[in-house]
Amino acid sequence: MSQTTSIKIGQHVGRTGLSSLFLLGGINKVANFAATTERMESVGLAPAIVLLPATIALELICGAMLVLKAQFAWIAALLLAVFTLATNLYFHTFWTLDGDLRALELSLFFKNVAIAGALIFAASVLVPSD
Repeated sequence: MSQTTSIKIGQHVGRTGLSSLFLLGGINKVANFAATTERMESVGLAPAIVLLPATIALELICGAMLVLKAQFAWIAALLLAVFTLATNLYFHTFWTLDGDLRALELSLFFKNVAIAGALIFAASVLVPSD
């Protein structure tokens, strides 16, 4: 197998892995719409009835664009990175907690930072060259 083929396979596997988080997340939000709406409202994201469909669309459309390496997939990756970091401010507020729950939320917070970093890296690979 050539180095070029290996790189292409690696990039596809990487994009698929990153995308799976958002594709499955969007599907889960559709399947659990009422519970997700309540959870969003409980952290101050209102009106969730408007924000949730937008979130689902973002995750499904941008996730699909990334895995398929669609035109403007690099923009989709950047949008997902911003979205991932923004979720930290509402859902992983470790700074308000103590003990084991603080440790868990801190871990989830930085997991999202790492995912955003991977998305930014993917965007840099996907951006068209001159």
